[in-house]
Amino acid sequence: MRVACLRWTSAVMLALVTQLASAYEPVSYDDPLEPMNRKIFHFNEKMDQWILDPAARGYDKVTPEPVQGLVTSFFQNLGEVRNLVNAVLQLRMGDAAATSGRFVINSTIGMLGMLDVATELGIERRYQDFGLTLARWHVPSGPYVVLPFYGPRTARSTVGFVPDLELNPTNSLEWWSPEFMAIHTLDILDTRNRLRGAEGLIVGDKYIFIRDAYLQSRQFMITGEVPEDDF
Repeated sequence: MRVACLRWTSAVMLALVTQLASAYEPVSYDDPLEPMNRKIFHFNEKMDQWILDPAARGYDKVTPEPVQGLVTSFFQNLGEVRNLVNAVLQLRMGDAAATSGRFVINSTIGMLGMLDVATELGIERRYQDFGLTLARWHVPSGPYVVLPFYGPRTARSTVGFVPDLELNPTNSLEWWSPEFMAIHTLDILDTRNRLRGAEGLIVGDKYIFIRDAYLQSRQFMITGEVPEDDF
């Protein structure tokens, strides 16, 4: 479970930094748990500095770039199960149909998802998760929190994270099995390695940047709009 959490945290970091850094605007957010959040954030940073980042650099050194692309596509294809279930729960049937098509095409013609044939055919990936599903049905977001190993969250997305983990097809394996550990470790290394290229985009107070970018990212996923500067 914790391995999957580390992987998901790295994935969130990659998405929020690369997608929003160029359009980042400082926004005034209520952060009542900031003192505690900063301590946990510092802990997570140290774990990354001591373990994840060195391991990701080693992965990058020994793994050819084309192979890295196959690995990335494979794990993104596994995420289509989560995307599909949550699209249905949100009654977004158009997205559900597109996601089903992506999963079938990439799992067959795309060699178990290692090739993203669906995108080449014009069927774009449509990310969904259970936190977004809760937002769709007007569940309040709650306070911003930083969790050990899990990283940035809101109370709502924390609740939603648990069922999303259960939708990962690899969870059918025993969590202590060599196969489970190997698959999830590879996923973590691949995602963390891709994040390295975006780290230079972070400006100012890293905690505030990541908090604001995460919350803006979630709002954009829910409403399609980035909040305006309140200053």
